[in-house]
Amino acid sequence: MNISTSRETAAAATVSDPRWTAVVARDANSDGGFVYSVRTTGVYCRPSCGARTPRPENVGFHANAAEAERAGFRPCKRCRPDQPPLAETHARMVAGLCRLIEGSEQAPTLDALARHAGISPHHLQRVFKTVVGLSPRAYAAARRAQRVREQLDSGGSVTDAIYGAGFGSSGRFYENSNEVLGMTPTAWRAGGANAEIHFAIGQCSLGAILVAASERGVCAILIGDDPDALARDLQDRFPRATLIGDDPDFERIVATVVGFVEAPRTGLHLPLDVRGTAFQQRVWQALREIPPGSTASYTEIAARIGAPKSVRAVAGACAANALAVAIPCHRVVRNDGKLAGYRWGVERKRALLEREAAQ
Repeated sequence: MNISTSRETAAAATVSDPRWTAVVARDANSDGGFVYSVRTTGVYCRPSCGARTPRPENVGFHANAAEAERAGFRPCKRCRPDQPPLAETHARMVAGLCRLIEGSEQAPTLDALARHAGISPHHLQRVFKTVVGLSPRAYAAARRAQRVREQLDSGGSVTDAIYGAGFGSSGRFYENSNEVLGMTPTAWRAGGANAEIHFAIGQCSLGAILVAASERGVCAILIGDDPDALARDLQDRFPRATLIGDDPDFERIVATVVGFVEAPRTGLHLPLDVRGTAFQQRVWQALREIPPGSTASYTEIAARIGAPKSVRAVAGACAANALAVAIPCHRVVRNDGKLAGYRWGVERKRALLEREAAQ
C-alpha cells in the first residue's frame, strides 16, 4: 500500500468515527468522554479544543488522558485535557459557593464570594448563573425564603424565623415578605389564612384546566380529566386561604392561559407566583430556559444546575411543579429520548411536544 492510499484509509477511518463529528464541532458536551491525539504535533486534546482542526489522517482517538499518554502523546497546553473539564470545575466551584451561602447567617456579598473562589466578581456572577440558573443574590434569597418557611412550619415564632433566616431586621423582612412567602408570615403559618386566591376552571384541548392567581401572579395551572379533582388539589395547596371563583374579571386571565397552552411558543405574558425550595427554583429556572420545540434529559438538567448526581431530585422537582406549561417540565425526557414521568399524563406531554414542534 503506497503512502497516499495509507493516508486516505486513515482519513476515511477517522471521518467515519462519530467522535470526529464532535471534534469538528468542538463539542464541549463530549469533553470527558474521550480525547484525540494528533500524530504530527504529538499532543492530545479535548473534543472542545479551540486549536485548528487537524487533518483527519493524523488523528487518533483515546478513551482518556492516561491512554493517550501511554501512547506517547503529551497534553495540549491550550485545552489542558489532563485537567478536569471546565464545566466540571465550574460546577464544583459553584457547589462550594452554594454551601458557603447556605451556611452563612448573612448572605455573602458578590465580592466576598469572588475572593473565596479566586476569580473576579463579574466572572463569578456569569459562571454562577450559568451553572445554577440564578444569580448568587437570587440563590441566597431563595435559601432565606426556604429557611423562613421551614421555621414557620416548625412552629417557631415569627421573630425567630426572621432572624434565623438571616434577615438583619424585622422591618427589612416585612418589606419583602410578600416576595419571600407570597403572603404575611402569620398567614403562611396559618396555612394561607386570609390570603385570597382567585381561580376558575375551564376546558382546553388537553382536558379540564384550572388557573389560579394570588396577588403576586398566577400560582397554579393544573390540567386533568376531573374538574373537581383539580379544585381539591388547589384547596390542598392553600388549605386556609380564601378561594374565590366565578369572578368575571378573572376570565381574561384564564383565556390568556388557555391560549398559551394551545400555542406555547407565543409565551405567557403574565406575572407568575412561583413557590418552591431553593433546589426546586433552580430546576424550574433551568426548565424555563429550554426553548420551545426542544427537550432535555433529567441528567442534563441536573448537570446544568451543578448537581449531576441529583437526577432523582430533579425528577421530584418536575413532579412538584404546579404551573403546567408555564414551567415546561413536559420538555424533560429520559436519557433515551422516551417520554415518561409527566404529572398530567404522558399523552398530554406528547401532545404538547408535538404542538411545539409543529408551530
